[in-house]
Formats: sequence, C-alpha cells, structure tokens
Amino acid sequence: MQRLSAPCFKLAYTRYLAKPTLRNSNPCDIFINHRGIDTKKTISGLLYDRFTRLGLNSFLDSKNLRPGDKLFVEINAAIKECSVGIAVLSPRYCDSYFCLHELTMLMESKKRVIPIFCDVKPSELCVKDDGTRPATEIRRFRLALEEAKYTVGLTFDTSNGDWSEFLAKASDAVTKNLLDVEEGRLRSINPTYKHISA
Repeated sequence: MQRLSAPCFKLAYTRYLAKPTLRNSNPCDIFINHRGIDTKKTISGLLYDRFTRLGLNSFLDSKNLRPGDKLFVEINAAIKECSVGIAVLSPRYCDSYFCLHELTMLMESKKRVIPIFCDVKPSELCVKDDGTRPATEIRRFRLALEEAKYTVGLTFDTSNGDWSEFLAKASDAVTKNLLDVEEGRLRSINPTYKHISA
C-alpha cells in the first residue's frame, strides 16, 4: 500500500473525513497541460499515473478523450471543472495551438497553475505570430505564457534528473495546492471552517 505524504493525507482528510457532506464533486482535480510529442510518454504520463494512484482525478487528453469526443468541448469542460492546472512547458510547447489555448484558458479562468519547465528555460519560451491567428488571440497567448513564466514552478532535466525525486516533489506541490484550493472552497461554504494543521 502506498503511504500518503503529509499534503496528500491532509487533502484526503479535508475532503472525506472533516466534512464528508461537502466533498468536492469536481470530476477533474488536476488538468495536465502538455505538449504530447515532448512529454506524453514521460513526465505528463507519469504524473497522471501517480495522481491516479493517489486517488486524484486528473485530465490528460490521451487518457480521458475517446474517439468521437469533441476536443474543445471536452478540454474546455475539464479546464472549467479542475481545481489545479499543471503546465508542462517543454521545447516544442509553444508550437502547439492546443497547448497555448489550454494555458490561456487556465490563466484567464484564474486557476491555480503550477508550471513545470521540462528541458527548457523560461526565457526560451515565446509565442510566435505566423499570421494564421488573429492578433487578439496571439496577445492572449502571450499574456498567459508570460504569467506562467513568472509563476513559481518546478524545473526538470530529463537526461540528468532524478525521476523518482521529481515525481515526489511535483505530487507534493500539486497536493499542497489542491489542499489550499479545497480549504478556500470550504471556507466559502462555511466561514467557521478551521485550517487543518499538519
């Protein structure tokens, strides 16, 4: 049996034990925004699997979408419903319209987003205008990317990094953020709700 870290235990306690009638009904706790060609079979897939083992509902397109699903409908709904977003920023991330669209939706909807800089430095990420998109959309993409670049996140070098250590660090960061979001939700429902100390 996998032992829960302190943040995971607090999240489970907050959701299921402290106020079981107020359990979060979101079908999506975590939205994993990523460039499939760079990270689907590595960081993004491993994070999805780890969160699943921890009992958290994650959205990863290759795991959640089925043939016949409308991409924008399903992706936009998952972003709207999620509590926390993870943006796995990689070398070819900005080449993808979908990556930038998802990141923009996460940022514009004021979701808590944890950027993971995978094999890329923030300064290497930029949105290029190839003339195929309206200027207003390019501007929105650039603002969202800048916001992600200036958000405290995690970095990982896939060729030299310790995968096990990184996955533990990332899952702790995500569960701490989920706990903060969940506690904020509980306080909005019940102003007398008390913070659970570790």
